[in-house]
Amino acid sequence: MAEKDEEEQQARSFKVQDRRRFADPDAPIDDAPPATPRNAEAAGTAGAAAAEPSHAGAIHGSTADDELPLQEMTFSTFVMGLTTQALMHLGEIPDPMHEQISRDLPAAKQMIDLLAILRDKTKGNLDTAEEQLLGSMLYDLRMRYVELARGR
Repeated sequence: MAEKDEEEQQARSFKVQDRRRFADPDAPIDDAPPATPRNAEAAGTAGAAAAEPSHAGAIHGSTADDELPLQEMTFSTFVMGLTTQALMHLGEIPDPMHEQISRDLPAAKQMIDLLAILRDKTKGNLDTAEEQLLGSMLYDLRMRYVELARGR
């Protein structure tokens, strides 16, 4: 029974690999193996996960053959990504995985609250364009949420 739970957990997991360069941009990237687990139980699960194919592309529904180059991550692209998720939960845009429109107001509220926390915690540290983007996205999402919550 526990073995089946471990297999399900491994099937749902994904691998994150940092490809940023912190030193000389012309220096080769060090492909050192990940740190070893501290206990034997973790070593058994980590070894089994390493033997399976990577599911990193599964998040976006792509495989290694059809991966698109990733856009540079800036504060603005981060805000737009969170806004896109909120719009998906509001039913404004289709879910990219299933290409169906569905509505999940509690999840949308959580994304809107997350953007509000981000605005509060970054106050005074953003440039004018970033502040305006975050403020306008937050206002727009709140208005859409209120309309849907009222049942219109």
